[in-house]
Amino acid sequence: MVSMDKIVSLCKRRGFVYPGSEIYGGMANTWDYGPLGARMLANIKKLWWDSFVDRRDNVFPLDSGIISNPKVWEASGHIASFTDPLVECKSCHKRFRADHIDSNKCPECSGELAEAKLFNLMFKTFIGPVEEQGSIAYLRPETAQGMFVNFKNILITERPTLPFGIAQIGKAFRNEITPGNFIFRTLEFEQMEIEWFVRPDSWEKEFEEWKNRMWQWLLDVGVDKDRLKWRAHGHDELSHYSKRTEDIEFEFPFGWGELYGLAYRTDFDLKNHTAKSGQDLQYEDPQTGEKFFPHVVEPTFGVGRTFLTILLSAYTEDGDRMILKLNPKVAPYKVAVFPLVANKPEIVEKAHSVYELISTNYPTFFDERGNIGKRYYAQDEIGTPWCVTIDYQTLEDNTVTIRDRDTTKQERVSVDQLKEVLDKKLRNSE
Repeated sequence: MVSMDKIVSLCKRRGFVYPGSEIYGGMANTWDYGPLGARMLANIKKLWWDSFVDRRDNVFPLDSGIISNPKVWEASGHIASFTDPLVECKSCHKRFRADHIDSNKCPECSGELAEAKLFNLMFKTFIGPVEEQGSIAYLRPETAQGMFVNFKNILITERPTLPFGIAQIGKAFRNEITPGNFIFRTLEFEQMEIEWFVRPDSWEKEFEEWKNRMWQWLLDVGVDKDRLKWRAHGHDELSHYSKRTEDIEFEFPFGWGELYGLAYRTDFDLKNHTAKSGQDLQYEDPQTGEKFFPHVVEPTFGVGRTFLTILLSAYTEDGDRMILKLNPKVAPYKVAVFPLVANKPEIVEKAHSVYELISTNYPTFFDERGNIGKRYYAQDEIGTPWCVTIDYQTLEDNTVTIRDRDTTKQERVSVDQLKEVLDKKLRNSE
């Protein structure tokens, strides 16, 4: 198993992930995604959207706000219940999660720890120039509530029938004290989430179907199935809104950790928002006229953790060659184009024309620096599936070589057939 240090080094060196605010010494548990990371994140989100929104006629997309009326968080239970027990060292005054400490001694300085206190995990801010109780607002700690408070709007504009889902991709924020572990747990993170509304008597069947969908999605994007497992939450672990939760866990270098969560939220949210807002959020059956609160099965996919587990699954070493065997669907670049040499203008010019030909179809990287072997290795390291090289023979017969990342085998094809050949390779990778 690759170490986390190697993954962190690769990400910084090649532009997948940078430390947040690095020129000022950084900030704990904050990270920025570089050019390759931003491309890969966009691919992950697009694949998720295609799979769970665009290919389904009963899932409706939403993009709700990060800041909501604080009454939303009162009704959802987050102001009262979204807490962690913290302990503070009496000597160095550092704080730690109480459930992560095995004794009453500070792990940093061995000082005595004070009694645990509950700490709300929401980031607090203020609306307007005066910081007073009436202007308090919160950055959302989850994307789910935006979907619940818009439930009635979706019923009116889309007229869906059960079962149906509301889906969104968006940032959430949690003021957690975390052990780090790179991008595994951060202060801000992105979720791909669906609230799946069902009849109260069908939630168990729907729950099992979503377990299958979530598992298959991970295999489709290239996560190692031998490092995955389901774990059911014990009663003492359940969130305040959940009657059943199961996590897909992944075997990280630091141990097993949560990757995705699947929760049965019952009708907790719709009932509470109805009671607190005075708005009726019941569903009316179009056939019978029966009105009731649908129950909710909630599959939650973390974008950053998907990114991390894909990298960990793809990392391979072959002698002095480091390879990211990424599924082509998530790879930052699908193809790289190289002139064999940089000092032959006609070869470089032809390489640029090939780049222009295929870059309209796929994210393509152009590189003429250094020797060809180093350029191949550099693309292996960032997961580019295929490298196209323009050489002396190209000038004679208009053919190029396509090198496969995983096998290093090369085949020669006509430039006229290049797009067709690459299209076929991409389709075969699905």
